[in-house]
Amino acid sequence: MQLRCLSLARRLVCLVPVALCLAASAQLPPGVTDSQKPGEVPLPPAEALKKLTVPPGFRVQLFAGEPQVMQPIAMEFDDRGRLWVVENFSYPTLKKNNGVTNPAPDRIVIFTDRDGTGRNVERKVFLNEGRHVTSALPGFGGVWVLSLPDLLFYPDANGDDVPDGPPEVKLTGWNIQAGHNFVNGLAWGPDGWLYGRHGITTKSTVGRPGTPTNEWVTLDCSIWRYHPVTKKFETVCRGTTNPWGLDWDENGQAFFSNNVIGHFWHVIPGAFYKRMFGTHDNPHLYELMESCSDHLHWQGAKWSEARGGPAHDALGGGHSHCGLMIYQGDNFPPEWRGRAFMGNIHGNRVLYDVPSRNGSGYTAKHGGNFLMADDPWFRSTVQITGPDGSVFVADWNDFGECHDNDGSYRSSGRIYKVTHGTPKPLPDLNLAKLSDAELIKLLGHANEWHRRHAQRLLQERAVAGKLDQATVAALRKLHAAEKDVPKQLRLLWALHVTGGAEEKFLTTHLDHASEHARWWAIRLLTEDKQVSPALLAKFVAMAREDKSAFVRLGLSSALQRLPVNDRWELATALLAHAEDAADKDLPLLTWYGIEPAVAADPAKAALLLAKCQQTQVRQFITRRLTAK
Repeated sequence: MQLRCLSLARRLVCLVPVALCLAASAQLPPGVTDSQKPGEVPLPPAEALKKLTVPPGFRVQLFAGEPQVMQPIAMEFDDRGRLWVVENFSYPTLKKNNGVTNPAPDRIVIFTDRDGTGRNVERKVFLNEGRHVTSALPGFGGVWVLSLPDLLFYPDANGDDVPDGPPEVKLTGWNIQAGHNFVNGLAWGPDGWLYGRHGITTKSTVGRPGTPTNEWVTLDCSIWRYHPVTKKFETVCRGTTNPWGLDWDENGQAFFSNNVIGHFWHVIPGAFYKRMFGTHDNPHLYELMESCSDHLHWQGAKWSEARGGPAHDALGGGHSHCGLMIYQGDNFPPEWRGRAFMGNIHGNRVLYDVPSRNGSGYTAKHGGNFLMADDPWFRSTVQITGPDGSVFVADWNDFGECHDNDGSYRSSGRIYKVTHGTPKPLPDLNLAKLSDAELIKLLGHANEWHRRHAQRLLQERAVAGKLDQATVAALRKLHAAEKDVPKQLRLLWALHVTGGAEEKFLTTHLDHASEHARWWAIRLLTEDKQVSPALLAKFVAMAREDKSAFVRLGLSSALQRLPVNDRWELATALLAHAEDAADKDLPLLTWYGIEPAVAADPAKAALLLAKCQQTQVRQFITRRLTAK
């Protein structure tokens, strides 16, 4: 049963003019006009608010509405608790004009909640004439911006919200002809890398300007990452259709939302997932990995007919999804922690799944509806947790669904704030002013927002040589004393990004009691793709003896980070587990890792074939050996 928040909405109506007067100058960029059919207009923000329903005990507040915000395609908080929002006006002209040369200018705006109540919100423009902007993320003394065809970095060392100079092109080659599948979604991972997403329709060949183009990476539907210090760029996993949401759980496992062929996927490094259409570049994969959800949010055999309506309502509303937030804040009741929230575009709602460990990976059970808009214009693009533990929901607000074939209503957009009761206000927040010791304390904060920002600030200081000499030792001491695994992992990630997790330290974690700690040790020890003979021998021993299929999945991922000739013994140990033959992920992932070696050395492949205890992989080895 859900509670209609009418009394709250009525109280909020009087607050809307206050917010709007702080942004009276906000208007559509020059040359941008509404093209929606005459007479098709959205409800005013205050009226739309009245129609929203959330579970009992929750309340919804209008944080910003047009003309304060329009076409919000992405949003993220900075270290001061300010909300950065990308207003994208170049879509869908970008899609329809096949990468128009002179796109409508996109904006990046900053919202500051002066007293933490949502009643005193100030708006500032950071970038007024952006080009094909899909994401903006503060960090490392500036702002990272996906501005097709580039990943740009706008330096702002003094934090005055005015770029210190022209942007630096960090990566280039993102395809502007990708329609609604363009690159999107910048996010900082627990490993200190910058992550993003790419859709299926058109490939991009991406690299650093000035480097040989034969070293660039070609990708389409995928999750990718870029290191802000080493400048390395790589794909993490490939497949699906159009990833448009990404987040990490308390153990640092990543998940993403997707459209059409399954809405929820576990990010398994090295995975090749099923695709909506087309094929992966390697023709010898033979079989692709499935979504980890055990359900769909629509019924019937044809996804193209699952675009909302009564037939799909009870299951979630339709096939298209935007955003993903795994709630780890401190405002919602404990039972909501760990649930995965996403916007269902056709269902005009925000719903949630419940992930849990299963086999070598995860499964996601259907949860239910969280926010029902009762409004055909509601299109939630982003859901994120704020510094006070509340949840912010962006509404693109357009009558057309994701392809927007009926015209565009450019001048609307809303951001809602959802709380359970009244969270404690956090005015004058600025984590960058805290000492290293104070940031370390935040690594154990009950709200994941504080941990993530504290870790990135520590990483920035380490890179700049400004980390206190006692910081790494303090992290080590806390890590050794901590018994709670998620908190210990937070300290491990902090040590990794500050240079305090060398090989000897990480190797001790290969015998840790927690499968999550062992998984992360494997991952971090193979970051630079340099594995010593002693470490490889330890991996092989773990592949033989470790009781956790999840750890074996981590070892299987590591195969692809080893030289091809060094993969045989580890693969042989992994494929000796007959009990893994029925696992939906392990045999396939191990095959992806050993396939190049099978092609390179048929004699060793024949020996592996004789020892392999997994029927599917035996078939694949035989097939590869006989392939031309």
